[in-house]
Amino acid sequence: MSGMTEVSSLTGRLLVATPALADPNFDRAVVLLLDHDEEGSLGVVLNRPTPVDVGDILEGWADLAGEPGVVFQGGPVSLDSALGVAVVPGGTGGETAPLGWRRVHGAIGLVDLEAPPELLASVLGSLRIFAGYAGWGPGQLEDELVDGAWYVVESEPGDVSSPSPERLWREVLRRQRGELAMVATYPDDPSLN
Repeated sequence: MSGMTEVSSLTGRLLVATPALADPNFDRAVVLLLDHDEEGSLGVVLNRPTPVDVGDILEGWADLAGEPGVVFQGGPVSLDSALGVAVVPGGTGGETAPLGWRRVHGAIGLVDLEAPPELLASVLGSLRIFAGYAGWGPGQLEDELVDGAWYVVESEPGDVSSPSPERLWREVLRRQRGELAMVATYPDDPSLN
């Protein structure tokens, strides 16, 4: 059984694209893993804002979405479907989760966007809407980790709602210890060095 716990342990963590990651979909991406088990992994890219206002596609949720109030591209899969990720402050204790919100990790959870927004309006600390998600088949993410494509780091609730997503990659790396903090200073184009 010990193998199982190892696999499931990445849920709620961040995958931070390393400079070695070649896939343009994930260049400098910061991915929050919402689900990770032996059947594969699912996450959303936290730092890909789109020009689309939340109000244009999910009117009722627009007032609850944090700055910038736009839809984020969560990844290359199912771009026509929306996912809501929200932080419920103090939502880490044993009390029951609010209706319409399912805990993923700590105070971070998924919002049922079919639910009436007013159900959650009073408890949400922050909400972000994602179009699409990033998905990996069984063992695929593990292979990419072995290849050095991602750094795995702890998430903080503020990552979900960072008001300046374009800085998130550097900010997340900068708060790490040692070598990872150095990577935050990596130039956008290494050939310019």
